[in-house]
Amino acid sequence: MHAGSTSAAVRVFHATREAIRLKDDGAYGRLSTHGLDVLSLLVAVTPLSFAISGHVKVLPLALLMLTGLGLLACRAETRHSFRRARMVVAVSALALLYAALNVFGHRLGWAAFDRPSHILLYMMIAAVFSLPLRMRMIWLGFSLTAVLLGSVCIVQHLVLGAPRAYGLNGGDWAAIEFAMFLLVLALMSLLQLLYSQGGRLEKVVHGGGLVFGMYGALLTQSRGPLLAFVPVFLLVLMNYARDTGHWRRSLLLIAAVVCGGVLAGISLHGEVLARFARVGTEVVRYDQSSDELGSVGERLEMWHIAGHAALDHPLTGVGLDRFGPYVREQVAQGHASPEIAKYDHPHNEYLEWAATGGVPGLLVLLSLFGFPLAYFIRHARRGDQAMRVVATAGVAVIVMYALCALTDNVFYRAMPQSLYFFLVLGLAVLIASRNLSPREAPGD
Repeated sequence: MHAGSTSAAVRVFHATREAIRLKDDGAYGRLSTHGLDVLSLLVAVTPLSFAISGHVKVLPLALLMLTGLGLLACRAETRHSFRRARMVVAVSALALLYAALNVFGHRLGWAAFDRPSHILLYMMIAAVFSLPLRMRMIWLGFSLTAVLLGSVCIVQHLVLGAPRAYGLNGGDWAAIEFAMFLLVLALMSLLQLLYSQGGRLEKVVHGGGLVFGMYGALLTQSRGPLLAFVPVFLLVLMNYARDTGHWRRSLLLIAAVVCGGVLAGISLHGEVLARFARVGTEVVRYDQSSDELGSVGERLEMWHIAGHAALDHPLTGVGLDRFGPYVREQVAQGHASPEIAKYDHPHNEYLEWAATGGVPGLLVLLSLFGFPLAYFIRHARRGDQAMRVVATAGVAVIVMYALCALTDNVFYRAMPQSLYFFLVLGLAVLIASRNLSPREAPGD
């Protein structure tokens, strides 16, 4: 790292350290305004760090992790918040333990444990959400990230001529995951556009996050995330209408998004609609055992093979990240189409966990979705409006991932996995901390 970067990192570290100064009695942390501003800014830019490549992305994560460790070690309220959010923390720890046992049991080498080990990082970072962070700054950061990444998609597709936008991290293969990433941020922007009490400029930023997030995802031409977004979008709007009684505003927003989607589709010369129209043709082609499967047919073939892997190894699976070698073995034996030999994952998260971890793996995945979803649904029905919005955000994230998992792998790359655990764990601890005492009310 260059001297200038090192100096900047040291200054930020000292600022974050100032956020946690304990009183003599050790009962409560005395929180400096400057330190909370710095921590809030770090949280706000964290999703952007997931979406870019390069070593600089590590800086906010490292600082938040160190702060989280300090909070867990020194601050009783943080530990109590973790206990209140234990349902979400426990299933995350279970996923980490499952991955370790799978790697050890199949003797895969600890390199296979690298990506799952990131869950521990976000468990520590979640401790920062127990502080009275500047939530308006954080939501604005998420929306600005959506605007920036959506703009990147526009440049890639309309200026550089890329057939499908793919973002800044992962190349063409990252298009689907990047679409899901953008749509999750768009949902966060939607919630703030609906509920935020900020001024007109804030509304414009959140509206921009929604528009650029959706349009950027459309430019990726990723069918699964776009289909998954529709019911989650409607869920958020219907919940808003029920919560506030603003049914007319919700219907107008639905109409505006539908019209905008049609116009955006026209601007792409029907490319997105053509991809959707090919689904039926490719399914028929697969049923007729055609040699040219197409992307849908390849998925169906991979799902078929993944089902066989789960049935052949119901208790242990074939091993973490071993679906690709299993597929190539099946191809060599003449049991699978050669067209899927290039894939390492079945494009279905449920089948991935069943194939690589058997029934226990599938149960762990269902727990990763189910228990946090129950936690957020419970809190979305009670408490003040600010925390109901946070809980609704948690519901939206989980439902979006659970639906996308039907047609793609949502945890096999660091970018989408990081966003899920960062948001789900962080929002769960945030809700738990705000239920402790009045002095822990969210900061503006």
